Amino acid sequence: MASHGHKVAMEDSVLILKSWHKALVLILIISSIVYYYVFEFKPLKLKYPFPKKASRLAIRLSQSDAIREPGIMFVQTSNDLAPSPLAMCSIESAARQNRNKTVYYLMSGFNANISAYREPEYKAISLLSSFENVIILPLNPQELFNNTPLAGWYEKVDPNLEQYWFHVLSDGCRIALLWKYGGIYLDTDIISIKPLEFQNFICAQSSNYANGAALGFNRAHSFIRRCLKDYIANYNGAAWGQQGPDLMTRVLKKWCETDNLDNFLNRQCKGILYLSSNWFYPVPYTDWERYFEPDTWEGNSKEIEHEFSKTRGVHVWNFLSGGQNNHVKGSRSLMEYFFSEYCPTTYNFLPD
Repeated sequence: MASHGHKVAMEDSVLILKSWHKALVLILIISSIVYYYVFEFKPLKLKYPFPKKASRLAIRLSQSDAIREPGIMFVQTSNDLAPSPLAMCSIESAARQNRNKTVYYLMSGFNANISAYREPEYKAISLLSSFENVIILPLNPQELFNNTPLAGWYEKVDPNLEQYWFHVLSDGCRIALLWKYGGIYLDTDIISIKPLEFQNFICAQSSNYANGAALGFNRAHSFIRRCLKDYIANYNGAAWGQQGPDLMTRVLKKWCETDNLDNFLNRQCKGILYLSSNWFYPVPYTDWERYFEPDTWEGNSKEIEHEFSKTRGVHVWNFLSGGQNNHVKGSRSLMEYFFSEYCPTTYNFLPD
């Protein structure tokens, strides 16, 4: 009987060992799968890989699907698929200065398939998509304006009768984007020279006058709701700035209950920080040519850095400067300094 009991115990031990062996093999298989998925199958994203060696060949979703977190947003309302060097510099500099934030570039003519835009024809798109935190998306105003006060306006407006169509469309897009997604909006003629924080802000352009080229707001902020309503109530497409800086100034004065916005410079007004002009408009539009004056940057980088030490982004006033033949590379101008320092990849892209 003892011999029989010993035999049974031995058989039980063998069964236990076999069970442990199977369990160990299963654990090893699962561990191998997890390791492969995490470290091999998924490409590791380095924190600051700027730019990547090859552009991403990924299909982008619609703007409502792809904007999943607040970021820095740029829009291009024309169907042009060759962004200007200034627009490229604006996006690149924002990406470099804000590496922990997503930079969204919404283009009206973009079809959402990045793999369709190859060099050399679409070199600019390829260059911008090579930055790890830049996402290029299609801009669909009808989708964007849906469920906002701008939906009815967009259905009725005739772009062919609008004198400043691309500008008023851009004015509408920026406030709709901030309303739906929150974050920061920048015009494509602002070169970022310092990081930006997510906060509710508007910047003064001049005395008692605000501008909307740089805006920051939480999603569904009540100030932006007022802007959407004012856009419709006071729409006049024939008046330059009516839907842009004029709107921001009108609504902000009502919000702050004041006729003099200068009283709130660099102060909070009901939860909105009203920044002084040096934050984004250090050179007034009347002096825009100063950015392009040749031979003003001759080894005096420290002087330039000191002058713009309080500036977060340099607004270049492209509405005035864009139609001029302003050569950058080799000019030794302020613009060449900003390009070479804050968007070096775009700078190398410029013709000599």
